[in-house]
Amino acid sequence: MTTATTAVETADWRRRVFVIYDQVRSLAASDAAGAHSHWREARDELFRTHPQTPLLPEHRPGFSGLPIAPYDPAWRFEVEIEAPDAPGGFDFETGTDGVVPFELVGVATIADVGTLDVWRLRSYGGGLFVPVRDGLAGTPGGTYGGGRYLLDTIKGAHLGEGATPASLVLDFNFAYNPSCAYDPAWACPLAPLGNRVSTAIPVGELYVR
Repeated sequence: MTTATTAVETADWRRRVFVIYDQVRSLAASDAAGAHSHWREARDELFRTHPQTPLLPEHRPGFSGLPIAPYDPAWRFEVEIEAPDAPGGFDFETGTDGVVPFELVGVATIADVGTLDVWRLRSYGGGLFVPVRDGLAGTPGGTYGGGRYLLDTIKGAHLGEGATPASLVLDFNFAYNPSCAYDPAWACPLAPLGNRVSTAIPVGELYVR
């Protein structure tokens, strides 16, 4: 496979993800559970058929869908982004795209869950990034040990703004595993300390191996 082919296929994957989340935001305005069903089905189709699927070749035959829990409206929140107590940031070495810098732009407080840091990609394109590692991480039938992503807007994963200024929709039903959960050749930024909570979050994409 040529570099050009890989680049075109990767661009197509990202374009499709943007489309999926655009549809999710439109559907969620009147039917959040229906939006979740669409998200699940569309991602299953991408993983099943797209040449840039993160599934390893030996896991593709017989793929029957990602392990995603049923929708639970209790895990959908609109949260205001509060100013952080102090500046923060981290650099992530991708190995292929160089160092990706992130800066802390705020903190989201979520009832019965805790706080999550909200990061901004500090390079070309910007983008918000909110990972989460919960109390089920690394447990049998639980969630991915490195944490999941709630938002990664530079790649299209964006559930929209809340009703008040400087607020975001954080719906844990849409938490998904990074590509490195399926293929270790991928380099993925995992949840830093400010994005780790002890609460068990049983919704979203789970991790079965």
